[in-house]
Amino acid sequence: MFCHYRMSEKDLSSSMSGVACVLSGKEVAQDVRNKLKQDVDNLKNEFPGFAPGLAIVQVGGREDSNVYIRMKVKAAEEIGIRAQHIKFPRTITQSQLVQEVKKLNNDPNIHGMIVQVPLDADTEIDSDLVLDTISPNKDVDGLTTASAGRLSHGMLQGGFLPCTPNGCMELIRRSGAKIQGANAVVLGRSKIVGTPMAELLKWHHATVTTCHSRTADLPSVVRSADILVVGIGRPEMVKGSWVKPRAVVIDCGINSIPDATKKSGSRLVGDVDYAEVSKVASVITPVPGGVGPMTVAMLMKNTVISAQEAAKRMRAAEWKIRYLTLDPLEKVPSDIEVARAQTPKDVGEVADEIGLLENEVDLYGKKKAKVSLSVLQRLAHQKNGRYVVVAGMTPTPLGEGKSTTTIGLTQALGAHLKKNVFACVRQPSQGPTFGIKGGAAGGGYSQVIPMDEFNLHLTGDIHAITAANNLLAAQIDARMFHEATQTDQALYGRLVPKVKGVRKFSPIQINRLKKLGIVETDPDKLTPEEVTKFVRLNIDPTTITWQRVMDTNDRFLRKITIGQSPTEKDKTRECQFDITVASEIMAILALTTSLADMRERLGKMVVGSDTSGNPVTAEDLGASGALTVLMKDAIKPNLMQTLEGTPVFVHAGPFANIAHGNSSIIADKIALKLVGEDGMVVTEAGFGADIGMEKFFNIKCRYSGLVPNVVVLVATIRALKMHGGGPTVTAGVPLPAEYVQENLGLVESGFSNLRKQIENSKMFGIPVVVAINSFATDTEGELNLVKKLAVGAGAADAVICSHWAVGGAGAVGLAEAVVKAASQPSDFKFLYDLKLPVEEKIRTIARRIYGADDIEIQPEAQTQIDRYKKQGFNDLPICMAKTHLSLTSDPSKKGAPTGFTIPVRDVRASVGAGFLYPLVGTMSTMPGLPTRPCIYDIDLDLETEEVQGLF
Repeated sequence: MFCHYRMSEKDLSSSMSGVACVLSGKEVAQDVRNKLKQDVDNLKNEFPGFAPGLAIVQVGGREDSNVYIRMKVKAAEEIGIRAQHIKFPRTITQSQLVQEVKKLNNDPNIHGMIVQVPLDADTEIDSDLVLDTISPNKDVDGLTTASAGRLSHGMLQGGFLPCTPNGCMELIRRSGAKIQGANAVVLGRSKIVGTPMAELLKWHHATVTTCHSRTADLPSVVRSADILVVGIGRPEMVKGSWVKPRAVVIDCGINSIPDATKKSGSRLVGDVDYAEVSKVASVITPVPGGVGPMTVAMLMKNTVISAQEAAKRMRAAEWKIRYLTLDPLEKVPSDIEVARAQTPKDVGEVADEIGLLENEVDLYGKKKAKVSLSVLQRLAHQKNGRYVVVAGMTPTPLGEGKSTTTIGLTQALGAHLKKNVFACVRQPSQGPTFGIKGGAAGGGYSQVIPMDEFNLHLTGDIHAITAANNLLAAQIDARMFHEATQTDQALYGRLVPKVKGVRKFSPIQINRLKKLGIVETDPDKLTPEEVTKFVRLNIDPTTITWQRVMDTNDRFLRKITIGQSPTEKDKTRECQFDITVASEIMAILALTTSLADMRERLGKMVVGSDTSGNPVTAEDLGASGALTVLMKDAIKPNLMQTLEGTPVFVHAGPFANIAHGNSSIIADKIALKLVGEDGMVVTEAGFGADIGMEKFFNIKCRYSGLVPNVVVLVATIRALKMHGGGPTVTAGVPLPAEYVQENLGLVESGFSNLRKQIENSKMFGIPVVVAINSFATDTEGELNLVKKLAVGAGAADAVICSHWAVGGAGAVGLAEAVVKAASQPSDFKFLYDLKLPVEEKIRTIARRIYGADDIEIQPEAQTQIDRYKKQGFNDLPICMAKTHLSLTSDPSKKGAPTGFTIPVRDVRASVGAGFLYPLVGTMSTMPGLPTRPCIYDIDLDLETEEVQGLF
């Protein structure tokens, strides 16, 4: 008699008249697959382009393995799973196979993986070792030691159950048999069927006996079973006399026996004598068509479960994050003492808390890591969080605490308001670190930690930029030297040499041919004229704008002469060193959106012009590929944490005076995906709002496509008094009395600067919240006056903050105001149209942002502007290079002056980064060390190897 699996227990009981109900695995499996297909369709509807992925790894080509693999691939395709059959040759070694499995572990498009055993290899391979290499969250076969361990401990959720036993359990459940309290016998103890089957039955409350071929009086033991599962690998071993009447029998065996009546000469049978047992049992599974289809169905089910878990990680939820507690002292110690008093989490824990996958994180020690750009692909369908940019009023030489406010606000949003929140800050240069400013990790109880690692080298990004920049500088001079000392044919022979008698263009050289309009790609078929065009860049030395860099304040490198060795044959020229963070490569790192985009931008970098006035690029010099290789790790943002355990991306540090002074687009984009729609990302813009924020909007937002929800404008009583006519503020010198005593007149007079910066912020259509960064010397009257004036000037709110003294708790009011302002509608707009002439874009910035009457373009600057227009660079945005200490070009002029002119002495192009930068006044691209730099205070404890005296 055939019984449908949906029959009730009563139906089954009444149907048992000496012939067992045959439980069709095919039908149950089809029902499972139908439900799985609906689950897959739901995933694809929610995440277009997403599909569960299954990798089936095979070694060699055993026909029985091929049959099973074809079954699995077909089943996967029916459901909508992308199944990859990855076949390796028999010659593969164990170490090679392990490495291939690890690669699949790290592939975000693979959600399940099986290694088809046995391995048909010529070399000796430990299949258990290979299986255990599979990541537990991709072990959809459920056969790794980790999966077996979970099952043995009754951990049936959060992992994968082995497919055949799980399929058997599904058949038993659908038979209507009661498992709880039943006597279950499992005949066979293999790790694939018998042992995990016994564990599953046990954890479903059956009383389980495991027996095998050496069990004494095996028939009588088997006869005690209410539920009998057989997987012993012996054809028709279990006879009718062995089976308890009305038992449920699940036959996992599949054996081939001779049968002359069959065309093939054989037929498949199970481990149970079906003809006899079907007359005794109440339910029996057939062979074939019983357990086999269920094994495949459960494999598909595990793969879909894994994909659903991956999809969950694409829906950012509230992070399960362990915040770090603070115990602020009334007298705040030095920054390094505060940092060392806190015990940071291992960065791997931070990464896990915020939803990063193991393969997306490269650890650099225990407290910092790099994060893969693949996160953007995985979370492509995740909505962005809210975007906050921290800017400031025109600062004193001491700085007004933008970085400290950025971190304090982040700590408040996360540790106190329990929002998903990321801070995105710049990486500090050795210039300020060893000069006079100190580090850029924040300060007091609002810092990035560990602060010494943050400020010293980090993961080497700035060193990579130095290496890449100077490689290109070396290539420029080397190329000019070789062109000046060789004939066309000699140059061609060296640029395109014969290797084993064959001459071939490299891919970068093919790009140059295309640029020149040369269609021939056979090096031996170029005409003499084409050879000349190809080998001669003809760089005009007077037009070279590419300089060497180093990450140290070294004023004596502001102008140098190179090529003085006799071997350079009088090819001397004057040039200079810039500080590394002023390199265009640093600006590219901050503005790029992908590895491919960075490669393209590096190739577009203009180093000068040829003698005909055409731009010469890094691609022309053949260096762009090598530069990309040097920068391939630097493009990944660096993950750290704040004093209160909230995550921080530290990435890129373009010189705010020369470049755009913002952290990277990539860091912001990854952070916005990780925090989710209800989370927040707080990033900062260097120096005053007239510099960093203006460039943030007009340059960074153009290339990122991101629009902030709110501007936080940092102000201090100290800065307001300075702009109101207070005495000069000098780093390293005690503040004059006016700054430590109440003076409402100076505060109100100096508010003119803050008013102008509020106006600048609102000019872009974004709500503004003023953060009044309070100091111990500020009075209540002064602070309240600023609040009143700021709101009167159009700020959405103004909040007094004490995050330096107490951490995030001191910025909760600011955080609440930011959340409120971020929910308000905005009307973002750029300041100027890119199609305007270069001069008009400069004039617009000077008049509207600085308050100038006009600009004065000096002849050298006009010559450069005319050259760039001719070369097709008019439509690039403008990145003004001017002092950060005044709205004018004169750092001594404070407040909000009027009636002044902005002098433009030079204009340079960062074509790869994507902007032109006019040099205003006496702005230098290489700072110098002061009389007493920070190096006097810094040393290393030789016993503990801790940095002493830093910041």
